[in-house]
Amino acid sequence: MSWFNRTDKGILTPTESKREVPDGLWFKSPGGKIVHTRELKNNAYVVPEEDYHVRIGSEEYFEILFDNNEFTELDPNMESADPLKFKDTKPYPKRIKETQAKVGLKDAVRTAHGKMNGLDIVIACMDFSFIGGSMGSVVGEKIARAMDYSLKHKIPCLMISRSGGARMMEAGLSLMQMAKTSARIAQLDQAKIPYISLLTDPTTGGVTASYAMLGDFNIAEPGALIGFAGPRVIRETIGKDLPKGFQSAEFVLEHGFLDFIVDRRNLKNRLSSLLKMLQ
Repeated sequence: MSWFNRTDKGILTPTESKREVPDGLWFKSPGGKIVHTRELKNNAYVVPEEDYHVRIGSEEYFEILFDNNEFTELDPNMESADPLKFKDTKPYPKRIKETQAKVGLKDAVRTAHGKMNGLDIVIACMDFSFIGGSMGSVVGEKIARAMDYSLKHKIPCLMISRSGGARMMEAGLSLMQMAKTSARIAQLDQAKIPYISLLTDPTTGGVTASYAMLGDFNIAEPGALIGFAGPRVIRETIGKDLPKGFQSAEFVLEHGFLDFIVDRRNLKNRLSSLLKMLQ
């Protein structure tokens, strides 16, 4: 049974000298495409050939959109309290602290102002990694203050949404953020200051029912899930199968709820061209 024995020694690497590939060095897309994370970053976190848009957060969007990644963050230290004394298996304040330590964020949105292709802009970007991008009091307040900054300095506001909806631990206080942010958007409209809403994957619940769908221009990334309730809930409620591609950005565009879909690699230039046209 000589085929069980190695006859040529070749160049062998001792087990103790072998190294594991570092975590995060490679990314595998849902379609099975393997891409180096450096190449992915240089491609605006879009998988080449497949055009699959990887979920990213405020850090990456700010890097993509702000010139030279230079910006001034607004209200960076604001964090949630527990006014309702929410009862659960884990106290709400403890969950907040654990999430902050894990993801390095204070809450589910960051706001900042800076230059985008030389144009002044305010950007509010949600982070899904923080409790599912849920909308709590801090999220609503930070977005409202970002819009106040736009109003005061008369510069456009861009909202980048990615959320599972309202934050249940804040109940009615969370829902109040829908009215607060919507009122600020009305003030931007009265002042003729552009407000652009970018919907990314996923944008659902109370966020979709408020500031995400109230832009002067509502745009989305390819393939983003956009809706109020989830497809399963809707299917069980109406008792019927849903159309193919239901709640995808392409489906929503076809039914008139979006102005256009934009590839993330072209996002900065498309937004700049749009704002120049509005000026």
